[in-house]
Amino acid sequence: MNDSISLDKIAAQLEALEETIIMRFIDRAQFAANSVAYERGRSGFSGAGDRSLFEVRLDAQERMDAEFGRYEVPEERPVNDDLPAPRRTVHLPASPLRIADYSIVSQSRAIRDAYLACLPELCADGDDGQYGSSVELDVYAIQAIARRVHFGALYVAEAKFRGNPGDYRNAAEAHDTDRITAMLTRSEVEQRIAGRLEKKVAYLQQHVNTDVRRVIGAQVIVTFYRERVIPLTKRGQVAYLLNRH
Repeated sequence: MNDSISLDKIAAQLEALEETIIMRFIDRAQFAANSVAYERGRSGFSGAGDRSLFEVRLDAQERMDAEFGRYEVPEERPVNDDLPAPRRTVHLPASPLRIADYSIVSQSRAIRDAYLACLPELCADGDDGQYGSSVELDVYAIQAIARRVHFGALYVAEAKFRGNPGDYRNAAEAHDTDRITAMLTRSEVEQRIAGRLEKKVAYLQQHVNTDVRRVIGAQVIVTFYRERVIPLTKRGQVAYLLNRH
């Protein structure tokens, strides 16, 4: 994205990320809750200490991604700290963002916690032994959610600031987070997102063979968006606007 920034284009990109998140949830729902995979000290990895299998898998993924340069991209924010430096040069287009450190907006740990809290509702009870597949899909889901949250946090905040710089600057200088949040909130947009998600969840599962695939209800994703994705995006937007230079 170059220095010309369009709220309509950003909204379209955020909408496009919805299908990825929905499919990540659907894929994870094909396996049981598998609580053992999240129990500390039971990873099965020598030298992993008291970490869970999920924590080991997430750490391994983020370390590999860091070496490939994933976290040079503004909206890709990791959960873990102390990751290795990229082992390749990453060339990105000029950014319209006005913030010194993209990690200031990071909501990744809150996203991780919210996602894990959602698993009992998303997945069938019990244990099917598919721990490796479960945590692999967890990591992919968390990364997809994080990309959506941080893209919205960074680019929507910048676009809205440019549309009303005086009011946003005054609110930021006063550190008035309630006012900033109110200015960012568009209830009608949030309602449209909920309606769109319901239709997408139904559409993406309309030809599922229920003999071998588990169908999930739209409400689990709609609720997750309403109670987690949208509020965390706003929190990131507030952080961006407070630290915009």
